[in-house]
Amino acid sequence: MSAWQEKRTDWKADRDAFVADQKAVRKTGKLPEHLGPPPSGFALLPWLLMGMGAFSNLFQGKTPNPWIGGIGLLVFNSLYIHVVFRAFTKEAREARSTRGALLALGIVTCLLGGLYGGSWLLFFPLLGLAAGAIVRGRWLGKTGLGLSALAGVVAGLRDGWGAVNVAYGTFLSTMVTAAILSLSDAVRELRAAREELARQAVEKERLRFSRDLHDLLGHTLSVIVVKSEAARRLAPRDMDAALVQVSDIESVGRQALTEIREAVTGYREGSLAADLDRARSALLAAGVEPVVRQSGPPLAAQTEVLLGWVVREAVTNVVRHSGAGRCEITVDGSAEHVRLRVTDDGRGAAPPAAPESPVSGIGGTGLKGLTERLAAAGGLLEAGPGARNGFTVTAELPVDPVDPARMAEPVDAVGRVRSL
Repeated sequence: MSAWQEKRTDWKADRDAFVADQKAVRKTGKLPEHLGPPPSGFALLPWLLMGMGAFSNLFQGKTPNPWIGGIGLLVFNSLYIHVVFRAFTKEAREARSTRGALLALGIVTCLLGGLYGGSWLLFFPLLGLAAGAIVRGRWLGKTGLGLSALAGVVAGLRDGWGAVNVAYGTFLSTMVTAAILSLSDAVRELRAAREELARQAVEKERLRFSRDLHDLLGHTLSVIVVKSEAARRLAPRDMDAALVQVSDIESVGRQALTEIREAVTGYREGSLAADLDRARSALLAAGVEPVVRQSGPPLAAQTEVLLGWVVREAVTNVVRHSGAGRCEITVDGSAEHVRLRVTDDGRGAAPPAAPESPVSGIGGTGLKGLTERLAAAGGLLEAGPGARNGFTVTAELPVDPVDPARMAEPVDAVGRVRSL
């Protein structure tokens, strides 16, 4: 009874939400978001009215052995209610106890129909309803035909040719019930899948935007900090040089504001040459000698965007952490691929906190995000200690980049990263 009350409360709550959506539809004309209360055992309870003929015969004393008929009617109704209320949860529907209750319902139906005939034979279509609610998949057809044949044999022994109607009604109730409930489950599963896909799309877009924001602001703010420190050091002894640094800060800030606006609107197109110029300026302001070399054919816009992100992140790490005196940035392009290498002569990488991690050698959040981006475009990112000293970041990309639509999709890049 407590389970029945709980299901009834849930059903009423869903029904109220559905009614509210229907009222909103009439006012706004938009399709409702709520599909209405999900099917439950209450949807199959009204069919018990088919047994009113048997109850009437029992009540009027037209049934021999009324005590047996009354107990049989009570047992049938109890088993029917138990089965149909367990039919709308997959775990309960597939439980052995449910199948056992359905088998017991079939035995009681055969006994009542064979003993009394007449109106009692209408319990076979009710048995078909319960069977259609429980049995799904490849066993449905065999179950429907088997129940129909059983109903036909029992009814034939009692009512002759009237057994045809009983058998047909049993088969129809079994198959139609199973079809309607299966369709309802499919609709709700599709709706749940659509909502899950929408949620995942939002998460992917949030991740893409956070990576863009990091790549844009991480480098720019580092340049502003370095130039601010340079201006502070220069101001007491060389005001003109300090003013030059302040002017550079203003220029970098304006450029960052423009890039952020373009990134938010989704129309940002990177320029590798501009990123290299800003990297050279940031290195000079930090007291690091920049050496920039670029060769090869012109690159696609999407390739320049990716390489620009690598330059930003690598130079930011050089300025912040390396303590280097010299930094080389080399871009080599060929007919098939392009390679970007950023090398410094600083103190190199700090020991990783978790040696067992397969990506611990490629740095922090920035390099990991770049690894995902390049892997999605068919490229590769290598990062680690240099051959002699310092730190080296190498990025390789095909000349023909992957569809940019895939760039927003996070990928598992562990298998595509080599830690030098």
